[in-house]
Amino acid sequence: MQRKIYQELINWKNTNLEKPLIIIGARQIGKTYIINEFCKNEFKKYIYINLLEQPEIINIFKENINIEEKFNRMKIYLDKDIDLENTIIFFDEIQESEELISALKYFNENEKPFKIICAGSLLGVKLKRLHSSFPVGKVKMLTMYPMDFEEFLTANGSNALIEEIKKCYSQNKAMDIYLHEKALNLYRIYLCIGGMPEAIQNWLKNEKDILKFDKTIIEDIFISYLNDMNKYVLNKFEASKIEAIYKSIPSQLGNVSNKFQYGKISSVARKRDYETALNWLLSSTMVHKCCLLKKPEIPPLGFIDDDYFKLYLSDTGILLSMLQIKYNDVILDNLTQYKGIITENYVATQLVANNIPLIYWESGNLAEIDFILYNDDGIIPIEVKANDRIGSKSLNIYMNKYKPKYAIRISTKNFGFENNIKSIPLYATFCIKK
Repeated sequence: MQRKIYQELINWKNTNLEKPLIIIGARQIGKTYIINEFCKNEFKKYIYINLLEQPEIINIFKENINIEEKFNRMKIYLDKDIDLENTIIFFDEIQESEELISALKYFNENEKPFKIICAGSLLGVKLKRLHSSFPVGKVKMLTMYPMDFEEFLTANGSNALIEEIKKCYSQNKAMDIYLHEKALNLYRIYLCIGGMPEAIQNWLKNEKDILKFDKTIIEDIFISYLNDMNKYVLNKFEASKIEAIYKSIPSQLGNVSNKFQYGKISSVARKRDYETALNWLLSSTMVHKCCLLKKPEIPPLGFIDDDYFKLYLSDTGILLSMLQIKYNDVILDNLTQYKGIITENYVATQLVANNIPLIYWESGNLAEIDFILYNDDGIIPIEVKANDRIGSKSLNIYMNKYKPKYAIRISTKNFGFENNIKSIPLYATFCIKK
């Protein structure tokens, strides 16, 4: 499957190859697959090392010898005379060796032309909890996410539709109604199966029939996420808190207060008791945090209130699975309250995939703007609607008070620009850039 991160890997190869590259991301999002494709396609020679399957490498880097000797012993173990000029080495599951992570500094500073790429499950969590030193400034890091809607369309063979969406987005031009409805139908399917590559492959294999889709794929990923919550934790109590936060997110998204409440986890839950567990989840990239903007001023990240936030799940397929929503109710548009919640979570994942920080704004109980975008046009409010009923008191309040250059409304309505509001269909959210 084609992934947009591939171009970022090419950019690393062309501009910053001397720095080892670390790819961070949750389990089952396709890290190993795309790195394998990149290494095989872009280099003459390629060595793949999986530390879970080759623990001998872990033991070599634990030895009390210098890094060069460790590398030489690794070559002996691999029975390879490595041609460094033409070879890339991929260390998968690198979180299993703190010593190897620390050794990345050596690979960066050495005169020899090392080419190193690394990935692993819960690597983001492990890097935050290293006992040894992390080679700050000596590595390049990229974060990878589940497939966004554009990548889903690419997998579906809908490249012509992608180009039409991009054209209509840039020109604020309404799309042909047939194509508009087609794209909305594909969007609803994406809500159901989410962006996990295995899930999308299963949908494609089953004749693109959502009724034939194997739901157990997402259920198994959810279980694997719960199992991961016992790794790299301080104790079993922290693991239980991580799981409690994660399982509470679907109901948290339905809060009348529109923010995360520790009291929703349990009646005695307090922030100080759950901060470490929350940081674990954020480091894992299983969840995304959207913080409150106190004042819409530049730079907005300098005016956020970290104590008021929302949490979104990293994948809508997992969200629907946790809520046990029947796919027909999504496809046939039978949902009421949770329709808006699912839609908002979807938009959050698409913004995150474009490296847009998640920020929201509210004014007491009077108004709330779902997301705030900071781009070359200044601070732009983004309103999300799950349907085509586009009346909005909140957006009017914000625009009258802060006079943004324009606003963005994401809904099921077609493209257009009216009353200083840029209308973007939900399926085109991937077009929004910084």
